[in-house]
Amino acid sequence: MNLHFLPPELFSALKNLNVNYLTEIRLRKGQPVIIQYRGEYKYINRLTESDSPLNCILCESVEKILSTAMEKSVYAYSEQLKRGFITLDGGVRVGIAGEYVSTNGQIVSVKNVTSLNVRIPHDVYGVSQELYDKLCSEQLKNILLFSPAGFGKTTMLRDFARIISLSNNLNVLIFDERMEISGMDGDGNGFELGAKCDVVRGSDKLTSFINAVRVMSPQVIITDELHGADDMKAVEFAAECGITLIASSHTTDRSKLAKLPFDYFVELKGIGKKTVVYDKYFNFVCDCNAVGCARTVDIV
Repeated sequence: MNLHFLPPELFSALKNLNVNYLTEIRLRKGQPVIIQYRGEYKYINRLTESDSPLNCILCESVEKILSTAMEKSVYAYSEQLKRGFITLDGGVRVGIAGEYVSTNGQIVSVKNVTSLNVRIPHDVYGVSQELYDKLCSEQLKNILLFSPAGFGKTTMLRDFARIISLSNNLNVLIFDERMEISGMDGDGNGFELGAKCDVVRGSDKLTSFINAVRVMSPQVIITDELHGADDMKAVEFAAECGITLIASSHTTDRSKLAKLPFDYFVELKGIGKKTVVYDKYFNFVCDCNAVGCARTVDIV
């Protein structure tokens, strides 16, 4: 896990933790660093996580951290900055809070940065296997995972892609708008997804779905974070083309979700808790254990 851009004291402290349980690092100017560890928000000192801010590591300069993360090349990340985040090698996403600069109603950059949220991706083999076996063993279905942020939707989508790629003779297209599912860098290196996966990165879903259907002939599309009218049009277009959809959403409003073209809705409840499966009318179908084996990774 490449976290080289963090201050040396924090970088060293994180090496004392089991990174498999680390999901967020929250950096606020002049405030103690807070991490999400084993599903709970904690402070961190030089040795371990802590419930108290006393003697914990302080964040002194978020702008310096961001500059280091971008390797001092704002231009290379200009399009991502307009959306309030950057994605680094390995799928590490850095959310940015500060002053958003707009031109003609469109965000063009962020300045006077005051805080960062570093989200740590995880690769858990088999975490979606039980769900796949119960819903897709005979035929693939349109499935939407939903929950608040940080409940493991992207991790499950990544594993779903891998399982489908290994189990079916189908072309799988991963639409990775924020470059988190695949974790690919500029050279195309990222998480192991199987031989039958193609990855489209960086563009909006509606445009990319239309183009990809024409030129890549996907039979399955996997994507994350559906939100807004254009994303809904994108999934409707794919469904009309007979493409199987597996996606995720932060939206938890069931009346809105039920309007989408999915056969099953899967509610994630949190780390170590069962997922709950509903049919397209939100009738209870079954629940599944979130099991699997996380790949051991090191902070480098």
